[in-house]
Amino acid sequence: MSLIRSISGIRGIIGKSLTPNVITEYVAGFSEIVPEGKVVIGRDGRPSGCWIENIVVGTLLAMGRDVVRLGIVPTPTVQVLVEELKASGGISITASHNPSEWNGLKFINQNGIFFGQYENKKLFELVDNKAFKCPNKFSSNVVEETQAIQIHVNKILSLPIFKETSILEKIRTKKFKVLIDCNNASGSIALQDLLKEFGAEVIALNCNPDGNFTHLPEPIPQNLLETSKQVLNHQCDIGFAVDPDADRLVIFDENGNAVWEELTIVLAIQSVAENLEYFNPKSNKVVVNYSTTSLAEYIAKKYGLEVLRAPVGEINVVQKMQEVSAIIGGEGSGGVILPLCHYGRDSLVGIALILSLLSKMNLTVSQIISSLPKVYMDKKTIPLKEDFEEKIEELVETLGLSLFGVNTEDGFRINLENGWLHIRKSNTEPIARIVYENFDFDEHQRISKLFAKIFLG
Repeated sequence: MSLIRSISGIRGIIGKSLTPNVITEYVAGFSEIVPEGKVVIGRDGRPSGCWIENIVVGTLLAMGRDVVRLGIVPTPTVQVLVEELKASGGISITASHNPSEWNGLKFINQNGIFFGQYENKKLFELVDNKAFKCPNKFSSNVVEETQAIQIHVNKILSLPIFKETSILEKIRTKKFKVLIDCNNASGSIALQDLLKEFGAEVIALNCNPDGNFTHLPEPIPQNLLETSKQVLNHQCDIGFAVDPDADRLVIFDENGNAVWEELTIVLAIQSVAENLEYFNPKSNKVVVNYSTTSLAEYIAKKYGLEVLRAPVGEINVVQKMQEVSAIIGGEGSGGVILPLCHYGRDSLVGIALILSLLSKMNLTVSQIISSLPKVYMDKKTIPLKEDFEEKIEELVETLGLSLFGVNTEDGFRINLENGWLHIRKSNTEPIARIVYENFDFDEHQRISKLFAKIFLG
């Protein structure tokens, strides 16, 4: 399998598409792009991250860069530290939700934001043309930053909602019993440190940050069955699970049920809306991607907020948020982006907002979720074939629609009477992703059968 290059950086299988030479070239190209100054490095805990980190650091030193090494930390922590240390950029060594045989690099600019389309295009061209140059002067300055997680936690605690209200004290008074599952990766220490600041009793499951996953790394309910059992067994008030680089968050209710990952951003929007004056009361804009549940619109409308949509991919959502000065944004995969903290998906921010919501409303997780309308969503993947676009055209025609009415900003987004369809090529894997949602069960079933007939028949 070839190296995957996208707006999410690069990812590959160790020893096959991701080799020492590949890593060296992309890091050298990265150094050519970012301004002069130090570079912040962190990794998600995978065993392969150790030798990759050494190559990354060595290459940066050879390029004349000073390096700040964070060790095993969440990707959002790397983003925060780039900002806080006024670094020229950062690299997170992670393959996010991909299996353990994968690893990769996420590239962060001087603003603590992932490379956008222009920066990635420039990077890929530099690498393809081997246009990077090793300067005459190299560096030997590597600083080990041991307080990175605490800096990240402190930035969350310094948000106005915690500094200017009694909500932090309310959370601490609740003494929530919380189970966390970090799959032995980068969130293992960070989540515990944050929750202790909130006065929670923490049950740590799979929190040895050695990168040896105990279950499939994508944080979706079907991969978290044992976690659900443990939330119930320990009689917890709430549970949280994260992916290996801890930028995505899944919630468990007090009954041990894994809450649909799409609802993480919905509850985060509600939390901000409930305390709007402590975020940005001058804005009423929320941004999510085209594959995120319509419940984002439902909850936003309830509080007088407006939802705008962007292509899938964190940087796409971030750029749209910046364009419209959004107060919150994210993705239905469990990603929460709060500009007041930083422009990046952040599971720690998500936890802080969810606990704030529980305390403000004085309700359980299941009680809050029960107030939402019932929707039906399916997420499927199919291998990419030559007739992919022909199948799309067949689907649109069968639905009695025209391609001229289809949103093509990010694949194919088709609005229906009671729902929508979104079909797009993955940014991180050689597949196509199909997401469809409907408020009407019978209509949802009809579309499901239609998909199976056209794409799998």
